[in-house]
Amino acid sequence: MSESRIETIFSTLRSEGRRGLAPFIVGGRPSVEETARLLPALQAAGASIVEVGIPFSDPIADGPVIAAAMHKALESGVHTRDVLNAVQRARSSCSLGIVAMASVSLAQRVGVARFVGEAKDAGIDGFIFPDAPLEEAPPLVEAVREVGLTASLLVAPTTPRARAEKIVGLCSGFVYLMARLGITGESAAAPEIGARVAELREMTDLPIACGFGVSKAEHVRAVVEHADAAIVGSALVRRIEDAAERGEDAAEAAGAFVRELGVGLKDAGAAA
Repeated sequence: MSESRIETIFSTLRSEGRRGLAPFIVGGRPSVEETARLLPALQAAGASIVEVGIPFSDPIADGPVIAAAMHKALESGVHTRDVLNAVQRARSSCSLGIVAMASVSLAQRVGVARFVGEAKDAGIDGFIFPDAPLEEAPPLVEAVREVGLTASLLVAPTTPRARAEKIVGLCSGFVYLMARLGITGESAAAPEIGARVAELREMTDLPIACGFGVSKAEHVRAVVEHADAAIVGSALVRRIEDAAERGEDAAEAAGAFVRELGVGLKDAGAAA
C-alpha cells in the first residue's frame, strides 16, 4: 500500500530535519463556510497538519473553550456531513494533512466503514479517536487502515508502559501524546515531555505529536525539542471565536496566530 499523506508529511519533515505544527479547529465554527477558508489559511501560515474536531455533544477531554465552540456548532445545526463538505471544498486548494478528531460514537452511529469511507471521499487523511477504549479499538483502527488512512490514539503521561505499548502498536501515522492529564486548555507553563517521548521512541518508530496546554511559541519550542509535532487547540479556537464575535476575519486571525506559534519551530533539530 502506498504511503498516506500523513506519513509522507512526517517523512518529509524528518528528512529535512524539521518539526511540524498541527493546529486544531472545531468543524463548523464560526461557520461551515469559514471552516473551508480556515484550512488553506492555516497551511499558508505554516501548519503541516490540521486536526478538525467533529462537533459532539459530550466531548470527553475538551476544556471549556473547545466544548463551548462545539456546542455553538451543534446549536447552529452543524452535522458531520457539513464538516466533511467543508473539507471537500477546501481540499483542492490545500495539500496539508487533514485529520478528523471524532468520537467513536459518531462512527458507530452511521457504521464505521461508512463513516470512514465518506471521510476519505471528502479528503480526510486520518483520524484521532480520543475516546476509543483500547480494548475496543482494533476493529476501528483496522477499518481505517483498510482504506489507506491513518488512526491515532491517545497516550497519557501516566499510561503504564505495557498499556502504552499496546496503544502505540495500534496507531498509524503518528502517536498522540498528551502533555498533561485532564482536559484541554491553555497553560502558563511549558510542557515537560522529554522522558515520556524517549520512552515512547523505545516502543515505536512512528512520529509523536504532542498536545494539551500548548498555547504559545515557547511551548511549541519546548515540545519540538523532543516530539515531531506540536498540537495547539484551545488557544487557536479561542482566537477564532474571539475574531468571529468581533466581526473580524477568523481565517486571518487564525493564520496570524499560527505564524506566531511557528516561531517556536525554528532551530528544531532533526527527529530522533
